[in-house]
Amino acid sequence: MSSSTPHHIKTIAEYHRFMELPKPEHPLVSVVKFDDIKRQPGNGPKSIMHNFYSVALKRNFTAKMRYGQQEFDFDEGVMHFMAPKQILSIQTAADEEFSHSGWLLLIHPDFLWNSPLSTKIKQYEYFSYNVNEALHLSEKEETLVTDIIQNIAQEYHSNIDNFSQAVIIAQIELLLTYAERFYQRQFITRKIANHKLLNQLEVLLNTYFNSDQLANKGMPTVQFIAENLHVSANYLSRLLQLLTGQSTKQFIHDKLIELAKEKLSTTNLSVNEIAYSLGFEHPQSFSKLFKSKTNLSPLEFRQTFN
Repeated sequence: MSSSTPHHIKTIAEYHRFMELPKPEHPLVSVVKFDDIKRQPGNGPKSIMHNFYSVALKRNFTAKMRYGQQEFDFDEGVMHFMAPKQILSIQTAADEEFSHSGWLLLIHPDFLWNSPLSTKIKQYEYFSYNVNEALHLSEKEETLVTDIIQNIAQEYHSNIDNFSQAVIIAQIELLLTYAERFYQRQFITRKIANHKLLNQLEVLLNTYFNSDQLANKGMPTVQFIAENLHVSANYLSRLLQLLTGQSTKQFIHDKLIELAKEKLSTTNLSVNEIAYSLGFEHPQSFSKLFKSKTNLSPLEFRQTFN
């Protein structure tokens, strides 16, 4: 296995062995204190991938974490979420000892089998978020989350009976519901960072549209935009919906129509030439989009300037 290949951890028991933790008390769910993890990132692979969900509440995190393209220092807790088969990597300085405290909840999909949460958990968008879109908690929010995790831990360490699984699943669902609420709050309260990201989006699109990329490569995809802004496509779409009322694709189309209007009103290029210069393979597609946005065909729009 090369150093760049993620270390694949298939079971929760294997994760415990890898992190030099005691054997888990249940094969499909585990609650871990980060203080109990002794393994340092430098002592093993650079990245890992596992076959189960993880929900982490971290404090005193010594590695760098970013929110979008902005770095933040928080005294309160930071949460992040991973779905099965996602890759986690953390970088620390060569001379820096890695440390953090808090809680880690591990949930194998089989634990949720035959419960409504087995399907619902896939609908929580934050499981597709990168670590740079972590959830930053207030002190009050952190206390609430910690209480829920401790309730899960108490049930986890108790003697297993016919109610254990249902009680733990109910607590997990409560935790994920609060996380959804807190993410919505974060979109609203972190307006400065959000508007900076919107400004960066404007600059990125202007640069792309003013270069030959538009004609050679066509319209930028949502995935291309998200990757260049270092956020997930889902995150960017939700942010734009909040700030502008538009999806990312609608936002791109509006910027494209602005450029089309400029070309139609200030140049003698034909509609077909303008369509090709804007990255459309078929002029009809350009005309259809233009009319849907302006209620005029490109020629009708040009005639308003004559």
